[in-house]
Amino acid sequence: MQLKIIRSKNQIAFVSGVLILIAFLAKWLLAQEMVFVTALAIASVIGASPIVIQAYQALRVRVVSIDLLVSVAVVGAFLIRNFEESAIVTFLFLFGGYLEQRTLNYTRSAIKELTEMAPESAFKLMDDGSYEEVEVDDVDEGDLLQVRTGGKVPVDGTVISGLGYINEASITGESLPVEKEEGQQVFAGTILENGTLQIRADRVGEDTTFGRIIELVEDAQDSKSEAERFIDKFARYYTPAVLFMAILVFIISRNLELAITILVLGCPGALVIGVPVSNVAGIGNG
Repeated sequence: MQLKIIRSKNQIAFVSGVLILIAFLAKWLLAQEMVFVTALAIASVIGASPIVIQAYQALRVRVVSIDLLVSVAVVGAFLIRNFEESAIVTFLFLFGGYLEQRTLNYTRSAIKELTEMAPESAFKLMDDGSYEEVEVDDVDEGDLLQVRTGGKVPVDGTVISGLGYINEASITGESLPVEKEEGQQVFAGTILENGTLQIRADRVGEDTTFGRIIELVEDAQDSKSEAERFIDKFARYYTPAVLFMAILVFIISRNLELAITILVLGCPGALVIGVPVSNVAGIGNG
């Protein structure tokens, strides 16, 4: 059940957003206070469910995450019937998670498209002097290959003979064909638009320029951005600090509502949503 709720975070965020919209429309346009309160209460419960589960799972491995701070703040706001705060905080938190997932999906899609551009076969010079189509994995350094019009260059190599025009957009981003003749370098993943070339394989497989580009992109996906690393480090200290401050305020003032207000104000909603927004913007501009 917990896993199903976690996997449905995007749908939960959408439903929560719709309920919040209904609540404010009912209050502003129809003056329906009961609808306003009820819709926000439901949005709070629905929106808090995946966040509370994530906080619980983190606590099981002794990790104090921002999910815990948000969970405590939302539950507290709900208990003092501040449904507006609890609903909006959970929605913003879930929306930030949606943007983060969207960024990840975009990256995975880009990697998939990139790997699909990799050459799969090559025409290799055999002992009898003929060219036979083989899988690119069967090509070794030093092998002589033939690249025909419309074909992909299977390896990084040097032109031995022939003349042709190669589209190197997959490597350089430049769409204009580049003339290649004897002695010049060619790169795996580029396309021979016109002509026929005989090349010597200098680098094959993952050692090619194209292979290294794919490796770098995959490494970039697995690693966190500087902002994400800051968030992780920030949460490690910030969450306990805010919880401690709220407890201290309650001990001194005996005012539960004030302590819960500290928790709500302490939720770093802008920071949580800011990182995925900046990532999405960066991808769009790229």
